[in-house]
Amino acid sequence: MQLRGASSARNLYRKILRPKTPCDIFINHRGIDTKENIAGLLHDHFFRMGLRPFLDSRNMKPGDRLFDKINPAIRNCKIGFAVFSPNYCDSYFCLHELALLMESKKRVIPIFCDVKPSQLRVMDYGTSSVEQLQRFSCALEEAKYTVGLTFDTLTGDWSHFLNTATDAVIENLAELEAENSIKKSTYIVQRRRE
Repeated sequence: MQLRGASSARNLYRKILRPKTPCDIFINHRGIDTKENIAGLLHDHFFRMGLRPFLDSRNMKPGDRLFDKINPAIRNCKIGFAVFSPNYCDSYFCLHELALLMESKKRVIPIFCDVKPSQLRVMDYGTSSVEQLQRFSCALEEAKYTVGLTFDTLTGDWSHFLNTATDAVIENLAELEAENSIKKSTYIVQRRRE
């Protein structure tokens, strides 16, 4: 009975007190490689922590327009996880999401899942414009040179990975909160001087 009450209180908190942003953490991933393992695990873990992760298969329903849901989630998130996998660069949607995360100046934590950064390349299949390919390549290069996590789904320690990913999220959220507090106090001091 007590657990049910805690769950109800948490839901009430989410509905009333938390700001109405689509998500705290956007999980960018290639579904065929990672939706049923690492991406789904991250989503469920962060959700149980009281955060608002965005994973297309969990946050969208049939009939939703992809860009109408995904683009605002990216623009309003605090942190992005880019789960790179063997088929990641074959997806226009993965690359679009990554580019939007980078262009929006979001903190992105790369996860190299069953792939090395040097193996990731944007390929021209004739479906994207030269401008899009350049945009995707720049975003991918920026992500490849960002400190991230590596994980081998066959031999990796899932528990250790989840703890490491959680620590990364908590540290980044704390840094973002500290930066926002400094910006707010600087703004208040400047307004008082005027």
